[in-house]
Amino acid sequence: AQQAGGAPADVTFAEHIAPIFQRSCQECHRPDSMAPMSLLSYEEARPWARSIKARVAAREMPPWYLDKTIGIQEFINDISLSDEEIDAIVRWVDAGAPSGDLSRMPPPLEWPSGESFRLEDELGPPDTVVRFPPFTMPPVAQDTFFRPFGDIDIDEPRWVRAAETKPAGRQGRRIAHHASAYLHQPESTDFLEAERELLAGQAAAAAVLQTSRARSSADPVDTREMFTEWAQGKSGEIYPEDTGKLVKPGARMEVQIHYHAVGEEITDQLEIGLWFYPRGVTPRYSVTYVSIGTQNNKPLHIPPHSVTVHQGSFTLPAPAILHNFQPHMHYRGSAFSMEAIYPDGVRELLNHADRFSNDWHVSYIYEPDAAPLLPRGTVLQITAWHDNTSANRNNPDPRQWVAYGPRTVDEMAHSNSQIIFVTDEDYERMRAERQARQSQNQN
Repeated sequence: AQQAGGAPADVTFAEHIAPIFQRSCQECHRPDSMAPMSLLSYEEARPWARSIKARVAAREMPPWYLDKTIGIQEFINDISLSDEEIDAIVRWVDAGAPSGDLSRMPPPLEWPSGESFRLEDELGPPDTVVRFPPFTMPPVAQDTFFRPFGDIDIDEPRWVRAAETKPAGRQGRRIAHHASAYLHQPESTDFLEAERELLAGQAAAAAVLQTSRARSSADPVDTREMFTEWAQGKSGEIYPEDTGKLVKPGARMEVQIHYHAVGEEITDQLEIGLWFYPRGVTPRYSVTYVSIGTQNNKPLHIPPHSVTVHQGSFTLPAPAILHNFQPHMHYRGSAFSMEAIYPDGVRELLNHADRFSNDWHVSYIYEPDAAPLLPRGTVLQITAWHDNTSANRNNPDPRQWVAYGPRTVDEMAHSNSQIIFVTDEDYERMRAERQARQSQNQN
């Protein structure tokens, strides 16, 4: 039987709830993963029914904090629930959480073990793993920032197509708040000059493409560039088709890990898995990490007992594809948006996270045809809202004056963005192809 609107009249776990849990919950809610309980079976889920209803009805779970009424809504990693799915879960619990005919359960999904990389299910084991020295966090201590190095085991230049940062199992995730990885390797002066001119708006992406493919070792300069980052809520990074990051023999990875005490002694050993393109395959574009935030424009100051708004911007020096939207703030962060201001003055709100959570730094990864394709000169502007009042239940102390800083009791306001700069010719071709596909879909 069906209710008006297509929702089932009698909701059971086997037929209606289990498929929802498989799609949107079990990646975390399974043995040895980060969640406190498993939702693989009816027996495991039933004791948590009331808690599940409360968190789902409040839209706190699954962790997806975008405003669904504005901005781009097509993402390859969308685990959010529809209104109908939320209603089904609420009615299931209100009806006593019936199991239904368990023989009608969907086939169980095969999940990697808790010690495996989460991308293994899609990509297989990583081609190489960068391992860092272990670190032990005492039961009670100030936040600690551990900065070890790890070697990358390759004997020839390789293009990376995916990367994942992984703490040591569930215990490691308890103390690891986030980690930023930097690539140390020699680069030619020609490449560095072409990249500098691109980011200064003085050269086309074609010049960087040419030197990126050559990347001779003549007159090498040791460089340090942002490679990848991780925080709770992020599985890893799979770069778009025909894009990647080049790693050379002898390169090393530096990682800055933010650890915090949780009341017991825990040892973590961070690893970064890398998946390569096949030997001899060179992607057309290199992916560039750009932090778009308030620190680019003005200081971040949040007085006691106040709600503040801060903005920052980044002007694209070349045509580009924006791969993701990933707000980063701390305890006082409450909302975050990104807007594109086009060269002709037209403004477009790309996305707005109206219920930001410091516990889940989700990277919202656009579907390829929905990813913003932006002309040279577009301004990407972020707006960050911080709530330093007692109304913010995550606020550790509304009496404090808060400024920019690395501790969780300090604040930040930036988007960890992966940007693919393209040539003018490729931009025009991509725009025409996208418009043709959209026109075909409308017919």
